[in-house]
Amino acid sequence: MKKIILIGSLSMLLIGNSNCIKNSQGCTAKLVQNEQAAILAYASANNINGTTHPSGVYYEIVAPGTGTVTPVNSSSITISYVGKLISNNSQFDARTAADPLVYPLGGLIPGWQIGIPLIKKGGTIKMIIPSSLAYGCTGRGSIPQDAVLFFEVTLIDIQ
Repeated sequence: MKKIILIGSLSMLLIGNSNCIKNSQGCTAKLVQNEQAAILAYASANNINGTTHPSGVYYEIVAPGTGTVTPVNSSSITISYVGKLISNNSQFDARTAADPLVYPLGGLIPGWQIGIPLIKKGGTIKMIIPSSLAYGCTGRGSIPQDAVLFFEVTLIDIQ
C-alpha cells in the first residue's frame, strides 16, 4: 500500500510540475494561455481578424494561394515576410520577393511549421506567434526572450 501511495505521489508531483519544465538553456518557457490576452489585443489594434489554432498561434489567411500542394516539414519553401515584436510593433526582420528566404520548413520556428502549411503557393498568412512557439525564453539576436511575434508571410514556392 505504501508503494502505491509513493508511486501516486511521485506521479502527481511530476504532472503538477509539467508546466514548469525548463529547457536545455535553463529557462522556463511562458505558457501560451498567459500570452493570449496580449495576442488578442495586438490583433484587435492591427485589424487582424483571424482565429486561434489549437497550438495558440493566432492567424488570418489573407490569401489562401492556389494549387493542391501544401508544404510539409520536409519541404523547402521560398517566402517573403515581415516580422515584428508585438510589444512595440517594431520590425526586426523582413525578406522581399526580390530577396526571399529559401529554407526547409522543418528548420524554422514551430509557429511557422504550424501556420505556413495552412496556405498554398502564392498564399499570404498573418500570424501572431506565442513566445514558446517562436524563440522562447532565450530569445535570438534582436528578438528578446519571451517575445510574442507577428509575421506576415507570403509563400512564393514549395519544393
